[in-house]
Amino acid sequence: MDSTVSPLKKTKPRNWRLHLMRGLFFLNFISLAYDNWSTILFPKEQMGVLSGVAISFWAGFSLLNFLGIRFPLKMIPILLLQLLYKSAWIIGTYLPAHASGTPDAGIQEFFWICIAGILLNLVIIPWKYTYQEFFKDLFKFGSP
Repeated sequence: MDSTVSPLKKTKPRNWRLHLMRGLFFLNFISLAYDNWSTILFPKEQMGVLSGVAISFWAGFSLLNFLGIRFPLKMIPILLLQLLYKSAWIIGTYLPAHASGTPDAGIQEFFWICIAGILLNLVIIPWKYTYQEFFKDLFKFGSP
């Protein structure tokens, strides 16, 4: 009788969750690609350095979301990045503006976009799989 403990079996998320992930990747791709790629390919004026960096980042991010439509499990880190940056924006931009009573219409609008994105990511990301695949062995060093 073998007394060794079998490693935790990695479970693939159910098909309905994979379809939801593909839908979220598609939504992200559509919402980012047109505006950002048209600004890069057909500029109307010279962009500033930070504006150019931001537009370029979002254009690249849109393409990574496009890959997520085909490879949703491999592109989970893209959804994690989205969850983290939207949470950080709320903490670092919205909350200070709200506390000082200075949130303008753009900040208010983006706040609700972030809330929707955070909730979608929290519901759609397959957390058990994400933990097993990306975090379980994060701090185990040595030979694989």
